[in-house]
Amino acid sequence: MSNAPGFVDPDGRDIDYGRTAVDYERYRPGFPDGFFDRLLDVGWIAPHDRALDLGTGTGSMAIGLAARGLDVVGLDLAPELLDVARRTAQDRGLAMRFEEGRSEATGYGAASFDLVTAGQCWWWFDAPRTLAEAKRVLVPGGRLLICAFSYLPISANVADRTEALILEFNQGWPKAGWRGVHPEQIEALDRAGFRQVESFSYTVDVPFTHEAWRGRIRTCNGVGSSLPPDEVARFDAALAELLRSEFPGMLSVPHRVFAVSGLSPSDSER
Repeated sequence: MSNAPGFVDPDGRDIDYGRTAVDYERYRPGFPDGFFDRLLDVGWIAPHDRALDLGTGTGSMAIGLAARGLDVVGLDLAPELLDVARRTAQDRGLAMRFEEGRSEATGYGAASFDLVTAGQCWWWFDAPRTLAEAKRVLVPGGRLLICAFSYLPISANVADRTEALILEFNQGWPKAGWRGVHPEQIEALDRAGFRQVESFSYTVDVPFTHEAWRGRIRTCNGVGSSLPPDEVARFDAALAELLRSEFPGMLSVPHRVFAVSGLSPSDSER
């Protein structure tokens, strides 16, 4: 996620993901390994590609790419999350860079990258400006890849009941009820002039203990990064009681992986 103290989301809400860096590191599941294998299989990434990961957060997308041989820079506004990403990359023996910066104005030169990615963060950006910046820093024919990995609140499952509780504490939270598919991102790439726009999605089940699910939900933009600390504590206690009474034992939470990709136009098409 790309945020910093004082960040205001497109709905006018103050968001600070730096507050949730510890929970992000411990409890937030990253993109599954099979997702990166699929990217290789369909030819959307290749070893030695120069890649810029926008809104890198704790580095889930960037580290997954670097582990498959890409030369990756991760960019984000939240230094606390970047510190987590650097530690994780170092622990895995990956040589990569993480820098503070904005997706809309990266500071990199034209045609600097073969691949630009954005994982679980696109909705926080100024999309038209970010698309223009991606086209600028991509080589002609370079790839923009926008991805999401979202839990699915379905028919009174634990995610659905958790979101109902979030709305009790944060009325009007705009991200409730997402199904993890983003046709507006496909349309945005079409309108911006990207070629060969394609997408795919699939679902996986992710196991959580009660403690891990509570930590995962504290990282939610409707909870830990937007509610006052005392309200976060009250919410967390209420969620613990909900889990104890309605969902005893291990949890299995469905998640959807979504990806859309397009190629930057050639010089003659720009």
